[in-house]
Amino acid sequence: MSRTSTRTVSALAALALATVLSAGCATDSTTPSHAALRPTAAPTLSGSACWSAGTSDDDWNDWDSWGPGMGPGMMGDDCSWGVGMRGGHYWQRGDGTPVKDVDQARQRADAFAHRLDLRVGEVMEFSKNFYAELQTPSGKPATEILVDPADGDTGIEYGPAMMWNTDYGMHSRGRTQTRLSPDQAQQRARQWLRDRDSDLTADRVEAFPGYYTLHTLRSGKINGMLSVNAATGAVWYHTWHGTYVTTSEH
Repeated sequence: MSRTSTRTVSALAALALATVLSAGCATDSTTPSHAALRPTAAPTLSGSACWSAGTSDDDWNDWDSWGPGMGPGMMGDDCSWGVGMRGGHYWQRGDGTPVKDVDQARQRADAFAHRLDLRVGEVMEFSKNFYAELQTPSGKPATEILVDPADGDTGIEYGPAMMWNTDYGMHSRGRTQTRLSPDQAQQRARQWLRDRDSDLTADRVEAFPGYYTLHTLRSGKINGMLSVNAATGAVWYHTWHGTYVTTSEH
C-alpha cells in the first residue's frame, strides 16, 4: 500500500472507530468510581500501521478494556472496510508537505475552515498531531479539527467532534437537549478525573454544539483535554494527541 493510501486509510479508520465506539467509549453519570471502562486511543494519522494505541501519562488507552473483537485487529489485517466514510465535510487531503509548527498548522486549518464558512481560533501542537478550534464568524466555538503533521491532511477530530457535535458532526440532524450547564460540565469532568485517581484537573469550559471540551492540567500546566456530552454527561478523554507542546491563540 502506498504512503498516501495509508494516510487515507488511517483517516477512514478514525471515522469507523468513532462510529463503532460512539455508545461505549465514554462513561456516563452512572459509571461507578474507579470503573474499568477506559476510552481507547484513535489511530494516529501519520503512523505506518492502520491502528496504534495512543500514549498518555494516564492509563486510559487500553484496548483490552473493550473486550473481544475491539482494538488493532477489529478491521482486519489488511486495514480494509466499506467505502463512504470519507465523504462530506469531514476530511481534506494535504499536499504531502510536512507541517512543522503551529503557524503552518493554522494555514492548513484556515483552508479547511473556509469550506465550512468558519474561522480558526486556538491551535495546539501535540507530539502526534495539531489540534485547532474552529469558530463561527461571531467567535462562537463550532467544532474541532486535527492536522496531520506528516502531510497536512486535515479533518474533523476523532471522538466528540465527530459523534456528539450537533451542527458539524456525523449525527448533526439529531439535535439533543442541553441539560448540563458549563459549570456542571466542569464539575462532571473533575469528578470523572477524581474517580480515576488522576492528578489532572479540569480547566475552563468551551461550549461546542452538543458538548463541552476542557483542557486537562497537571500542576497548572496543559496536559491534554477531555469532552463532556451536554445532554448525558458522558465523558470522552482525548487519548490520541500524545504529549502537549505549545498553543497559539488567535
